[in-house]
Amino acid sequence: MDHHILLKNFIDNNPEAIGKVVDFDAGANRLFSFDFTAANTELTTAIIADTQKFSDWVSQKLKTSNCRYGIGGYMEHRTIYAVSAHFDTEDEPRRLHLGVDIWGDAGTPIYTPFDGKVHSFQDNNNLGDYGPAIILQHNLDGLTLYSLYGHLSRKSLEGLTVGMLVSKNQQIATLGTNQENGQWPPHLHFQLMFDMEGKYGDYPGVCRYSEKEEYQKNVPDPGLVLRFSWHKFGSRAKNVSILTIIKV
Repeated sequence: MDHHILLKNFIDNNPEAIGKVVDFDAGANRLFSFDFTAANTELTTAIIADTQKFSDWVSQKLKTSNCRYGIGGYMEHRTIYAVSAHFDTEDEPRRLHLGVDIWGDAGTPIYTPFDGKVHSFQDNNNLGDYGPAIILQHNLDGLTLYSLYGHLSRKSLEGLTVGMLVSKNQQIATLGTNQENGQWPPHLHFQLMFDMEGKYGDYPGVCRYSEKEEYQKNVPDPGLVLRFSWHKFGSRAKNVSILTIIKV
């Protein structure tokens, strides 16, 4: 059976087995929906190219909208990667985002939503890269699933060992500052994979648009695990949402 169907069936049949990735009070907190495509003309190249200006821009959006976190990005065709050669290739640049980003303050606690073990970890210390990243391995009734957490603090890697067991809702990391997380505004890149394809401490979080169908086979929508439902409101429906988390 298709891995995507197996994952959805597991989540539908075992809601108690899925925990949180970040702390969120569904009754009190709001979520800002970021758009990093070419449609966002407010976000100029000058802002994106300056890490601190970009960080300030994100922080201001969250503050003025009274939102605890920002979110977005799965299969989003982004223009922001043009500022780093890390995403350039000879034939076609990488611009398609494969995970979900959760934007928040540096130091924000990050949790694992499943029982599992540490598959690998490393500091991908390049401009535009993940910075510190952790990859966990989970067994969901026989289905192997990997979860990736990128743009972490360096202290998040301290004390980790390959094979170390983790439990649902266990804090595994904190968000890094823009000086240590690949020079991005503080946020979590959360991504799921069925196969690590031999990679260790890293897996592409951005691909060429022409590779979309290929990567979709191995990279399911993280929204299946995050289980966010969106309730739009008012004239700001395109930008701001209230987030409701299905409690377990």
